[in-house]
Amino acid sequence: MSPIGISLLSFVLMLGGAAAGSRLRQALPEHHLNNDAKDIVRLGTGLVATISALVLGLLINSASNSYEAQRNEVRQMAANIILLDQLVERYGPEARPIRQFLRGGIEPLIVQVWGELSAPGNLAIATTPSSNASHAYMALHELAPQNDAQRSIKVQALQTATDIQRSRLMLFERSRAAIPGAFLAILISWLTMIFVSFSLFTPLNPTSIVALLLIALSAASAIFLILEMGQPFEGLMQISNQALRTALNPLTP
Repeated sequence: MSPIGISLLSFVLMLGGAAAGSRLRQALPEHHLNNDAKDIVRLGTGLVATISALVLGLLINSASNSYEAQRNEVRQMAANIILLDQLVERYGPEARPIRQFLRGGIEPLIVQVWGELSAPGNLAIATTPSSNASHAYMALHELAPQNDAQRSIKVQALQTATDIQRSRLMLFERSRAAIPGAFLAILISWLTMIFVSFSLFTPLNPTSIVALLLIALSAASAIFLILEMGQPFEGLMQISNQALRTALNPLTP
């Protein structure tokens, strides 16, 4: 299910919890709703609310750190591609085909990262370099340096190409990290329990209903942020691919 779908489901469940609490208040005998029962429910709800707040805060922080790390990885990959192109240019005109392969490999790389990388069932495709990338890497190995400067450039270029491949694989591995379904279900159940307690002892009026709607919307929005940042190459908070698209200028004849 998409982040929006899960967030809407959690929103409905929380409001359903509030409605269930109101129905339960009407159905229970009066002596079940005395002050002692109120104290126990409120103390227990306070504990669950504290745990839920801590978990939500930790999840938002973790999702934000992961999102930022992957965005930095994309920027680092773009910088390494530019560096590799500059190194190959300094090597000499005999390395020009490698620069052409680099430019031909940009679009397949973007397709892998922003398309196949996050799609299920494409593990082999996502982890395999494109043909242009493979040709560029093999052509780097086949270079025959004629002097110390070219030898040094070849070593640096191979290391940079390896760093690019490592960055791509790191993006693939991080994109597979997701919140376990059981963990998310437990968190939503905690929030639903809290909403049950909101209306268990207090009759609902228009003001309290609006307040419950806003509180449920806020909690559902937090869940949406967590899930959305967990899939940074699709959805509303997608990391831009502009850095890669504009990394290399077209080669002049």
